[in-house]
Amino acid sequence: MQKKALYFGFLTALTAFIAASGYGVVQLLQLFHVTTYPLDEILIYAFSLLISLPFLLSILALHYTTPQEKRLWSHAAVLMALMYTTYVILMYSVQLATVIPDSFHNKMPTILTVTPHSFFWTLDALGYICMGISTLFAYFALEKSRANRWLRTFMLANALTVPLISVAYFYPNYSIIVLLIGSPWIITAPGSMLSLAFYFRKRKLMGSN
Repeated sequence: MQKKALYFGFLTALTAFIAASGYGVVQLLQLFHVTTYPLDEILIYAFSLLISLPFLLSILALHYTTPQEKRLWSHAAVLMALMYTTYVILMYSVQLATVIPDSFHNKMPTILTVTPHSFFWTLDALGYICMGISTLFAYFALEKSRANRWLRTFMLANALTVPLISVAYFYPNYSIIVLLIGSPWIITAPGSMLSLAFYFRKRKLMGSN
């Protein structure tokens, strides 16, 4: 069971890393106006959606491969990952399936449209905040060791983006400069997922049963 959980964790963490890296690339393309509407938003929402479930499942695999005495932390990480996944699946599926197709016929914003400080803007923020808290709990679930140094560092670094993301989303006066305050996430999130994939792979190769 342990070996299967490690392999499952490796695959899901690697998938989350690829999706998070893709998100970072398309975010930069949008920032530099290489892509425009609707392609830019379709790509950003699609990659964001692709991160969610693999992230949740990789944290679940971490829980099942964590020693009993640390499982309070790993269980908390799973719960926060579930909240993150719920928020972002709602957010991005509505944008992809409803808002963007409707915008071709109706140019007027609706309550579903993502604008600064709107309902879905807040859902997006809550998703990233829950993800960061999940990685904080995962940090505490991991043993302090030389082998886990990079994984624990990235998990903590991603957790420390929570205040930055909160400012970027909830600062009263929206601007691109304010939004960029949360940009370290495009390094810490993929880094934490890639490190987690390596963690699972190393443990599997070491012959955990």
